[in-house]
Amino acid sequence: MKKIVLTGGGTAGHVTPNLALVPSLKEAGYEVEYIGSYTGIEKSIVENAGINYHGISSGKLRRYFDIKNFSDPFRVIKGFFEARRLLKEIKPDVVFSKGGFVSVPVVMAAATRHIPAVIHESDMTPGLANKLAIPFAKKVCCNFPETLEYLPEGKAIHSGCPIREDLFTGDKKRGLDFCGFNEDKPVLLVMGGSIGSRAINQSIWEKLEELLAKYQIVHLVGKNNKNPELDGIDGYRQFEFLSEELKDVFAITDIMVSRAGANAICEILALKIPNILIPLSMAASRGDQILNAKSFAKRGYSYVLEEEKVGENPGLLPNAINDVFAKRDEYISAMASGQEKDATKIIIDLLNSL
Repeated sequence: MKKIVLTGGGTAGHVTPNLALVPSLKEAGYEVEYIGSYTGIEKSIVENAGINYHGISSGKLRRYFDIKNFSDPFRVIKGFFEARRLLKEIKPDVVFSKGGFVSVPVVMAAATRHIPAVIHESDMTPGLANKLAIPFAKKVCCNFPETLEYLPEGKAIHSGCPIREDLFTGDKKRGLDFCGFNEDKPVLLVMGGSIGSRAINQSIWEKLEELLAKYQIVHLVGKNNKNPELDGIDGYRQFEFLSEELKDVFAITDIMVSRAGANAICEILALKIPNILIPLSMAASRGDQILNAKSFAKRGYSYVLEEEKVGENPGLLPNAINDVFAKRDEYISAMASGQEKDATKIIIDLLNSL
């Protein structure tokens, strides 16, 4: 039995691609262990998936002033020694990192134990955590072909992003029954991320009557963002988030509005759903979602709107939805003709080679 340690955390986007690899890893003969932070979002996600989880100390390395900048480096150093001890106990053959700051001490510790590490970068440009870890890794996989120019020659591999197998097992009847919808109207899915988007939510709510004349709507509003006044409206269902039911909702979706996180858009591409992307603005991020969205728009996969403009003009989003729906066959055709890679196979073959 071969052993692998997966690492990555801080957001669900740093965990789900790791979990997408697990069935194929087990099929390839790997025993899977996971190293994450003591209290990060990755802990519950990984444990719920039935994978052995080990916590270490983790600190965030910020580009801006924060009082925690004085204490977090010590947490990272502590995490390095904890990771080094865990790797000695687990004795993995290889480490696979999906990024996030908890992964930095793990990749560094793997190098000191002479354990080869592979990093995966989902976004167009590497984040700070991966930039710090890349010198200690054997190989760096990336999602976008454009990312290769930002990575060390000889280490970089364009692999694409691993997609969860269960994503393709959604059932249309279950989805319609779950939402209380029928087959008479197309279904619009709106996803504003785990914390939701005020601009997206308000735009949908202000034009809800107009949109419901044409679509049935599943609206993922984000944590604590449900509008109780809209419960019970025929053809409209709002949820903070969906987990197991999401694959069935995808199965009934004809068009969707989404953030432009790398994992989200890769899932949209895999399912070939006509879409409008509204990336996080520069005010709320380092701009990686904007670059992701531009890449998809350039290839004809997506229609892109700026969040600030959506907030200023609530009619902008409904107009874009109608426009994309009218041209949905063009978007589906563009996504179907894309030469997307079998990321899982590429990564498993790479891990085996190391």
